[in-house]
Order: sequence, then C-alpha cells, then structure tokens
Amino acid sequence: MKIDIWSDVACPFCFIGKRNLEAALAQFPHRDEVAVTWHNFELDPQAKTDYKENQYELLARKYGMTVEQAKDNTERVVQSGQAAGIAFDFDRVVPTNTFNAHRLIQLAHRHGLQDAAEEKLFKAMFEEGKHIGRKETLQEIAEAIGLDAAATAEMLNGDAYTEAVRADEAEAQSLGIRGVPFFVLDRKYAVSGAQPVAVFLQALQQAREESLKS
Repeated sequence: MKIDIWSDVACPFCFIGKRNLEAALAQFPHRDEVAVTWHNFELDPQAKTDYKENQYELLARKYGMTVEQAKDNTERVVQSGQAAGIAFDFDRVVPTNTFNAHRLIQLAHRHGLQDAAEEKLFKAMFEEGKHIGRKETLQEIAEAIGLDAAATAEMLNGDAYTEAVRADEAEAQSLGIRGVPFFVLDRKYAVSGAQPVAVFLQALQQAREESLKS
C-alpha cells in the first residue's frame, strides 16, 4: 500500500496528522506493506524569510483578529497536540518561508531520509523555536539526520530540487487539494486534515480490503 501525504512543515495540523497516522500504522497488522511518501505544499508561498512580528501578531493580521484571539486559537492546537504527544510552543515559533525546507525534504527523499527530515523540521519549528527559514538551521538539521554536509550546502546555495517542489505543488492542484495535511491511500482513498487515529485506521483497512479484491 502506498500513502502520499501533502504537507507543509509550517502547519501544526500536519504535525498532528503525522503523529495520528503513525499511531494508526502502529496498530495496523500490515504496517510492513505500507510505503509513505511526503509531498511538498506551501501554505503561503509568498511568506518572507524574516518577520518583525511574532506568530500571534502575524495570525492576527492575516485573519483580522486580535492577538488575544490568535493566542486562544493556538491554545486549542496546543491541546490537540498534547493528545498526539506533541509539545507545541507557539511563544517560540518563528514564522518564515518554507521553500528551502521543502527542497531539503526532496534531498532527504533521495537518500531514504524523508520521514526523518519531516520529523526534525516539525520539531524544530513547533517545539524548539528554531528558524527553519535560515540556511544554517537547515544545514544543522540535514547533518543531524545523516545527510552529507557538502551536498546539503551545495543544494541550499543553489536551486536544486526547485522543480521537484513545484511538481509536487502542481500535482496537489491537479488533485484539487486546497489545504493540508492531505493523505491519499493507493490513489483511491483520501483523508483530509489531522483526523483521529481511528479514522486513519479505518482508511488503512478499507484500502487494504479494496486492494485484495483487485
């Protein structure tokens, strides 16, 4: 079984969705038959690398709410994260552009380290307060998961994998994906959003039953 996931590492719900899918796979008897591939999706392609505003101020401006309302909204995400084993720390989140992070994910994919890259980037963004828009942070993450330092530096200082990121985003558009996370099982079944573990488990079972019929 193949699972394709469209995701942005600046999306807290994508982190929750990752955790819930992992929990479902841990309960799925045929886990060893499942191959997961992550695909790039930028929620805000026009995002800047550096902002003077913090995460709350940026959300308030973007959605026309007060900073207090933005904090209340993120508190609900924090609670959902706790249930999934994530320690969200929005006070430390550094809003930024994720395009170079997506290129790093593509590089990691070529070396069988895609899931490790996703995990490290999510944790850096939402738990550790790191600036994942900066090349030095991405270099550090790459080396931590076992990517070659020189190859990573060459990628970050050039435009490698730009077309691969754009191809993922174009495919998302062709599939009608407007938001993330978005999960596609065997190109037949879709799960949209950070659904509960039970929903993922049901989708896994349904997809496998269908594959046995064909």
